[in-house]
Amino acid sequence: MNCDIHLTDKLAVYADEVRRGLAIEIVPPCVNRSQAAFSVDGGRIVYALGALKNVGHEAMEMIVAARGDKPYVTLFDLARRVDLKRIGKRPLEMLARAGAFDVLDANRRRALESLDALVAYSAAIHEQRASSQVSLFGEAGDDLPEPRLSAADDWLPTERLAEEHAAIGFYLSGHPLDDYMGALKRRGILTFAQVLERAEQGPAVVKMAGAVSVRQERKSARGNRFAFVGLSDPTGLYEVTVFSEALEASREHLEPGCNVTITAEATLEADQLKLLCRAVEPIDRAVAGNGGAAEGFRVYLERGEAVATVRGILARAAEQAKAGPRGPILLTLMAPDLPGEIDIELGDRLPVSPQLRGALKAVGGVVTVEDLDA
Repeated sequence: MNCDIHLTDKLAVYADEVRRGLAIEIVPPCVNRSQAAFSVDGGRIVYALGALKNVGHEAMEMIVAARGDKPYVTLFDLARRVDLKRIGKRPLEMLARAGAFDVLDANRRRALESLDALVAYSAAIHEQRASSQVSLFGEAGDDLPEPRLSAADDWLPTERLAEEHAAIGFYLSGHPLDDYMGALKRRGILTFAQVLERAEQGPAVVKMAGAVSVRQERKSARGNRFAFVGLSDPTGLYEVTVFSEALEASREHLEPGCNVTITAEATLEADQLKLLCRAVEPIDRAVAGNGGAAEGFRVYLERGEAVATVRGILARAAEQAKAGPRGPILLTLMAPDLPGEIDIELGDRLPVSPQLRGALKAVGGVVTVEDLDA
C-alpha cells in the first residue's frame, strides 16, 4: 500500500482485500495515531495521512513530527504546535473530511468550517514565535485568545460518508448501503458476495444493489454508447457493463454517489465475475412497499431537546427526496420527568427510507427507531 500510496484506485482494491479477504482491520486516518505512511499497530493497519487526496507527504510529516510522543488534545493544541499555514488549507480540508480530527472534535463539519479561523490563529502564534517576542503570560502566543469555532451541526451519516469518500477515495468507516441491508434481504436482492457464489454454480440473472463510484462511457464501432460502471456494497467492489439501451434508460441513476439496484446477467470467466446490466432502479424505489421499506417510523427520544434536531433532519430529507416511499413519523418522548410516554405525530407525507432511519438513530438523545409496518 505504501508503494501505491498516491494511487487511490489501487488502494481501494488493496483495502477491500485486506478487510474482507484477510480479515485485517484498517484503523481510519487519525492525527494522533497515523503516520505519514501506512503503518501497523497491534496487527491492524493504520491508514496513512499521506494517502488522502490532495495532501503532500512532507506536510503530513510535519503533523507527525510535531505530535512526537505527546498526542494532540484539541484543535487549538494542534494549531499551536503545527504551523497550519504551512500545511495548507486544502490538505487540512481533506483531514477534516476523512475524520482525521475526530479524536479532537467529533463534529467533522465544525472542524471543516473552522479551518480559516484555526489557520489564522496558528499563523499568529507562529509569527510571534518567529519574531522572538516574549509574552508576559508565558511562551510566545499563549496570550492569544482561542478563536470561536463554527456552530454548525455535524453532517448526517450519509453526508459524512460522502465527504469521507471525497477525501479517501472509497468508503472506509462504513458504507451508504449499511442501513439498507435488512430491506434488501427482505426483497431478495443479493450482495456482491452472494452473486459471486451464485455465479460459481453457472450463469444466472441476479438482482443486486450498489453505490455508484464511477461511470466511464465509451462508443462502440457502430457508434452506440455503452459504459463501465464501478459500484460497491458492504461486501465488496464490482463493475458492470451497461450497453446503450439500458444506459439511455438509466443514465441519470448512474451518477457517482447514487445508490441503485441492478438486474444483471452474472457469469464467471477465469475466476473473474462478469456482470452485464439489463436494468437499473433507484434503491429507495426498489425497497418500497410491503416486504421492503417500512410504512413509517416511530422515533423514541430520551431528551426533549433532540426534537429540534430530528425536525431539522426530517425537513432536509423532505427537501432532498425526489422519489421513494412516504409515510407517518411519530416521536415518542420518554424523559424521566414526564408522567409517561408522549407521542407527537409529524404527519404522513414524510420520506421513510432506511437511509433516513440511520440518520435519525445517529442523533444524540434518540434511543431507537422502530418501523411502523402496515
